[in-house]
Amino acid sequence: MLAPMRPRLLILDFDGTLADSRPWFLGALDDAARRFGFRRVSAAEAEALRGLPTRAILRALRVTPWQVPMIALHLRRLAAAAPPPPLFPGTPAMLARLVEGGITLAIVTSNAEATVRRALGDSAGAITHWACDTTLFGKAARFRTVMRRAGIAPRDTAAIGDETRDIEAARRAGIRVAAVTWGYATADSLQAARPDALITAVEDIPAWLGLGQPIRPDASGASQAS
Repeated sequence: MLAPMRPRLLILDFDGTLADSRPWFLGALDDAARRFGFRRVSAAEAEALRGLPTRAILRALRVTPWQVPMIALHLRRLAAAAPPPPLFPGTPAMLARLVEGGITLAIVTSNAEATVRRALGDSAGAITHWACDTTLFGKAARFRTVMRRAGIAPRDTAAIGDETRDIEAARRAGIRVAAVTWGYATADSLQAARPDALITAVEDIPAWLGLGQPIRPDASGASQAS
């Protein structure tokens, strides 16, 4: 793991990083499989797929590249009609701490901005830049777009996500990247993609960004630095 650094801009993924949307996604994926004719999988198979890179998952599901934008759009529509996914515990406090530390926050996701705002609630005010769309140009291009809008160079930018494609996109955009282990991909698959850091708890994110030690509750419920 590289030493903590305090970026001027932090680009965050949403699904699997800030919000626990995986249970909803598995049901929506089955709906999409019936609609678009790709392979349906059981819960056990879906768990096994977590250890594969994104391209391998698409091959296992027998999804063709030209289907991906249509499937993503269908999932966005389903998400817009569903209750917003719950945030992972500690997410609002973590976002507030980053803003207090002077870090500008952005969200890059294929989910709809309205869905993300509903899930974040009051915490949506912590986000300055939004790139919520599906695109044929890939996530790295959206990272570059956000940096351009923010007027911040790659050397002063970092990203956090929960999939190997987040790591790959950050590398192509020339920025540091951390992967969280509580999302869609397994810790082993993320580690194999060689992120700058592997983060196992929400409260560890500020520490990786150079904002001090994480604060954890002790046995009595009071907070203490770990």
